[in-house]
This record gives sequence, C-alpha cells and structure tokens, in this order.
Amino acid sequence: MDILYLLIPVSLVFIALIVWIFIWAIRSGQFDDLEGPAHEILMDDEENSHPKK
Repeated sequence: MDILYLLIPVSLVFIALIVWIFIWAIRSGQFDDLEGPAHEILMDDEENSHPKK
C-alpha cells in the first residue's frame, strides 16, 4: 500500500509530461500536413531518377 504514495504522483507527473509534449507538437505544426509526406514517395523525382556519371 505504501508504494501507491510513490506511484500516483509519479504517474501524474508522467501524464502531465505527455500532455505537455502533445500540446507542444500541435503548436509547433507537427500535425499540419499528414498527407504530404505520404504522397511524396509516390511522385518521381526527376533530378534523382538517374545517377550522374
């Protein structure tokens, strides 16, 4: 039972840290363009399609 006095505050701090990181990621634009990188791999890049000799 004594371990709960340690685990509950540690878990609350851990949850607060996760929420802070999530809010930081939203504000810094990490979730702005979710489809762009997925479509980039399907497009041919003309500059890098043939190795230079």
